Amino acid sequence: MPPDQIKRADPDHPVHDLIAARWSPYVYQPKPVEPRKLRSCLEAARWAASSFNEQPWSFILAVREDEAAFEKLLGCLLEANQAWAKDAGVLLLTVVSRFFSKNGKPNRVAEHDLGLAAGNLTLQATALGLHVHQMAGINPAHARQAYAIPEGQDPYTAIAIGYAGEPASAPAQAGELAQRDLAPRQRKALGAFVYGGQWGRTAPLAGE
Repeated sequence: MPPDQIKRADPDHPVHDLIAARWSPYVYQPKPVEPRKLRSCLEAARWAASSFNEQPWSFILAVREDEAAFEKLLGCLLEANQAWAKDAGVLLLTVVSRFFSKNGKPNRVAEHDLGLAAGNLTLQATALGLHVHQMAGINPAHARQAYAIPEGQDPYTAIAIGYAGEPASAPAQAGELAQRDLAPRQRKALGAFVYGGQWGRTAPLAGE
């Protein structure tokens, strides 16, 4: 069975098809992403909701066709992520602004808003036949130095975008990660995180 079928969600309640189809591969085909598709993904991120419409996210972009730029951004990832992300078509380094531009006050929800932008990007990519894998495993100090990122702007995560590869064709050293691409997706039940009345008490609606 192809990975896209294995990884397709089996939700307890109806969800949009793009949500069911979305998954994060470790094995990518080492080929470029078409510029028009990439622009659409970035445009989707642009239109994400954010507190006071601050849009506190920035992306540093590297496409695999530009080998020097791609290697530079790849070097900002932890080694475990470099091992598989090197085959992605695109790498993004995400950066969050810690302060509101209009008044200089701390933006407590900057990371939340970055997550909304990344979610938009991910669903748009899925609609275009692409796959996205988001990573916490970066070296923030190295990224800050490599790209001269100023204070108040913090390197936060990385995002790989591209076309999922066939796990069976992955190099032997990628065996464990490739096997993850063949494992069914699992999630907590609604009752495990939707509470009502007090902490830890499942909301009646979520228990149905």
